[in-house]
Amino acid sequence: MFNRRDFLNKTFLASLAAGVGLSACESKPKQDEANNNAPGVISPNGKKPEPIVIATWKHPDATQTALEVILNRGSALDGIEAGVRMVEADPRDQSVGYGGLPDRDGIVTLDACVMDDKGNAGSVTFLQHIMHPVSVARKVMEDTPHVMLSGEGAYRFAISKGFKKENLLTEAASTKWKEWLKEGTYKPVGGHEQHDTIGMLAIDGEGNLSGACSTSGMAFKIHGRVGDSPIIGAGLYVDNEVGAATATGLGELVMKTLGAFLIVEFMRQGKTPEAACREAALRIAEKYGKSNEEMQVGYIALSKSGEYGTYSLHPGFNYSVSRKDSHEVLDAPYLAGNSH
Repeated sequence: MFNRRDFLNKTFLASLAAGVGLSACESKPKQDEANNNAPGVISPNGKKPEPIVIATWKHPDATQTALEVILNRGSALDGIEAGVRMVEADPRDQSVGYGGLPDRDGIVTLDACVMDDKGNAGSVTFLQHIMHPVSVARKVMEDTPHVMLSGEGAYRFAISKGFKKENLLTEAASTKWKEWLKEGTYKPVGGHEQHDTIGMLAIDGEGNLSGACSTSGMAFKIHGRVGDSPIIGAGLYVDNEVGAATATGLGELVMKTLGAFLIVEFMRQGKTPEAACREAALRIAEKYGKSNEEMQVGYIALSKSGEYGTYSLHPGFNYSVSRKDSHEVLDAPYLAGNSH
């Protein structure tokens, strides 16, 4: 069967052999030089970057847990899943998993997604009664031909895979919901220090990237609302040749600008992770800034070479980084009050 791509490749190689342009010996050093300067390329000596885990917000225990899995020869996704599950199971975190704040009807609904180094992805949205949506998302990726399952279908799938039905509404979260009901007005909550998502990125011992997002979404949202966190390209994107990015904050702003995908594409063009995150934040500020001055969005990014960067619209966003010899919580740079 005629294959146009094979035909073009053979024609191109034949033209090189015939001496069109530079010879193979003359062109190879230039090609190597270009590759070494490209974003996300491992150093010329072939050394892989050291394992690293980075996550949105103050989650050093989660990033450390993820790193320990990776250092014990787990994949980046193995480590990330373990780290995110830790946050999902913590009732003190009222923006993720068990203990997450409910919607306006008093129902806890969860969203999550994962993406691995091979470009595979899995996602669940509007999931109820299951504590670990990140693990369900991974099962969607590995055990189905689909990328996303939603609502009752996602729940039934989770049960079929052995996940247990659980009550996710804690007494503390219920109390906050009842206080909100006294006014009952719907206003998106997206303050500058809102901890609304756990997004995590990692590089493992083989130099491969993966990422995940998990959230209970905006507190007291309209029943059925889904934000950016489970949307591949918005809340999370991974390209193992270049880098990975994830988002936190007001999901509507991230979805309308495809923030995570945009950041990875900026890195592909040669920008550092921080510069790429800044450009994505600036895109929001330029398009929607005046109408969303009180709403926060934060980004984190990790390149193939192990460099990381962050940026947010406003002060108040921090992130956690774990490497073999260090575990840090750092404040992200931000646009507000700084010249664009």
